Formats: sequence, C-alpha cells, structure tokens
Amino acid sequence: MVPFISRSALSVTGPAAGLTSIVLLKVQRLGGIPPFLTALIIAGLLQLILGVIKAGRFAALVPSAVIKGMLAAIIAAVALVMLMGWKYTPMGKSTLVSPALIVVVMASVMASLFSSTPALALTSAQFVDVPLGGVMSLWSALPRPDFGAVANVDVWVAGGTIAIVASIETLLSLQAVDRLDPLKRFSPPDRELLAQGTANAVAGFLGGLPLTAVIVRGGANVSAGGRQRFSSFVHGLLLLVAVIFAGPLLNLIPLACLAAVLIQVGLNLCKPALFTGQVKLGLTQLLPFLFTIVAVLATDLLLGVVIGIFVGIAFVFFENSKRAVVSTRDGDGVLQMRFRRDGTFVSKPGIVTALDNIEDGDRVVIDGRDEYIDHDVKEVLATFQEDAKQRNIHVTIRGIDLSTARAGGGH
Repeated sequence: MVPFISRSALSVTGPAAGLTSIVLLKVQRLGGIPPFLTALIIAGLLQLILGVIKAGRFAALVPSAVIKGMLAAIIAAVALVMLMGWKYTPMGKSTLVSPALIVVVMASVMASLFSSTPALALTSAQFVDVPLGGVMSLWSALPRPDFGAVANVDVWVAGGTIAIVASIETLLSLQAVDRLDPLKRFSPPDRELLAQGTANAVAGFLGGLPLTAVIVRGGANVSAGGRQRFSSFVHGLLLLVAVIFAGPLLNLIPLACLAAVLIQVGLNLCKPALFTGQVKLGLTQLLPFLFTIVAVLATDLLLGVVIGIFVGIAFVFFENSKRAVVSTRDGDGVLQMRFRRDGTFVSKPGIVTALDNIEDGDRVVIDGRDEYIDHDVKEVLATFQEDAKQRNIHVTIRGIDLSTARAGGGH
C-alpha cells in the first residue's frame, strides 16, 4: 500500500523498534489489543491530517549531524565474518545469491543438526515464530479493533502519541534513506505522511502493529540494488507469501542469524568515512553527531534523536553568540562595526563585549543594514549611544531604527 502512495523510491515500511515500548505500554494501559488497534486507526488518521497540512516540511529542522549519528547508531554485535567477507569471495560478484540468504540457510541447517543434542539445542524462543495453517489460520489469529473504545480519552491520547512518534521516526528515516540513495533523489515528506497514515489506519483494522519507514529496511534495500518503489512492494508481497505458505520453514530460522544480518546492514551505514568526515567539519558538527550515537544506543531511536536535536540547537546558539559584529578601522581611523548576521538575544553577549571594548573618544560607525535587529539588541545599542556622550565617543548608526528602544532597557 505505501509504495503506491509514497514517492520515496527506496524507503521500506514495517514495524519499528522505536515504537515497541510505546505499544507495550499502551496495550497494558488501554486494557488489551482491541482498544489499542482503535488507537492505531486514530493515529493513522492523524498522520493523514499531518500530510494534508504539509507538516512534513518540519523534518528539515533536524540537523545533518543528528541524521548521520542516527545512521551510525543502528548496529549490534553477532558473528559477521561471512557477511562482511562475502564480497571478497568469488560469489561476491554475483547479484543472484545474497550472503544473507546463505547465512540464514546455514544457520537453520546447523540448528536442525544440533536439535538432537540437548546440550546444544536451541529453545523455541530462539527461533522465528509465525502462525501455521495458511490464510484462514492467519486471519483468525489476528485481533480486531474495539470501536466502542473511541469514547475513551486514553485511546485518543494513545493515538496521538503513536501518530507523533511514528511521524517523527518516518520523517527521520526518510531523510536518512535519501542520503543513501545513489541517485540522490528527494522524497516528499508530506506524501510519505499520507502513505504512512493510510497504512497505519488499515493496519489497525487488520490487527497489525504500528508502521513507520525504517532505516535498516531502506538500507538493506539500497544494498540489495533496489532503485525504485516496486522493490518495497515486492518486499511486502514476499513477506505475506512467506508467512502464509512457508511458515514451517520460517520457524526453523534462528533469530541470532537474523540479528547478524541486521548488524551487517548497520555496519554498512556507519563506514569509517562517515566519522572522519564529521571530524573534518569541526566540533560543532562532530559533538551533536557523537551525542546522538550515544543517546540512541543508551535509550532508543526517538529519544536519542531528540537529545541530538537539543545538542544541535545548543551549538547553533553558541555559534550565533560569537562574532555577530565585525570591527575594522578604515583609513581615517574610524571604527567600522558591521553586523554580519541577524542581531538577536542569542548574539547579545558578543555584541555587548564588542561595544565594551570601544575606547573613550573613539569614532564609531555601527552598520546594521540588511540584517534583522531585534528589540533586545536595539536597547543595548540605545544604551551604548547614551553612554557614549559621557565618554566623548562619536557614534553613527546606520540601518537600525532606535526610535522605540529605551536606553538602559537592555541591561
């Protein structure tokens, strides 16, 4: 469903790990899965509204370093020798055989061989578990939404929570996958919200989990050579066919080998060049990047990204507080102070410092043309202009209207 509505060529949709804790909490709080499914339908409808009002544009507010940090944080650690070394073997040039498939087959065979030895046999909890019995068995196993729960305020709160979290995770994943796209295409975020909202509303009717665009799936799609939306549709179709007709085979797959596949995809997302590139960009890019990695690994995807955003905002404030004005002396000895960026409360400390360094009896031209100067800074300038009379400083102000600014109000 999503590929037909979305315009993202490579993003792949599915249940997201970042929503796991929310799903568990809401199911417990609402008293079961049926009222939760009603909340999921509400979440889908809210996402549709977000798409219609074009709320997806706000994804651009997320700093680049946060996106890269999020990419690098999706990793773990289980036996990857075969997956990582595959490209160095003669089979590495083949596009028909996937190393992930070979790993899954080999792990399943090994688990089967060890099953006869109690000391080595895996438990049932360590294997994939899908319903058996075909379409009707799967259909009967699915829960149904409780539409009577629509009157429950908690259901609406749960729906709103899922809509916000799923939308944020989808938009972040969308940007991340676009960065991986070898063709460098742009995916419209509002269209993606419409697609995800539709999918979540339908998932609620069918007894499914909340869905988002997922970075690991999108990264696997890119690595496998996917270039168009049809690959995402085939992904979903093959999953459905596999669950319905190949349940017994799927239940032979150890979860550990699937974890290894995810780790290998994650390692591909955080190549050393990604880290060296951030180092070259300086601390203002490197630190938000590192904070995001640590926060994602220590908490979860959503909270980690939020922490990364706040760190990024802090560095924006720090950068804007420095050198808002540039001071140079012309040939006549006049100090020329020019605003090189907007003068706001953030840059106020630096402006005050620059003004305090002006010597008594100096001649000063303060030029704020073509820049926005907020009221706080205007009051600082009005105070300086008033004090300049006592210090025999001759002040000329250009491009800044101080008629409404009160001297002394900026301190």
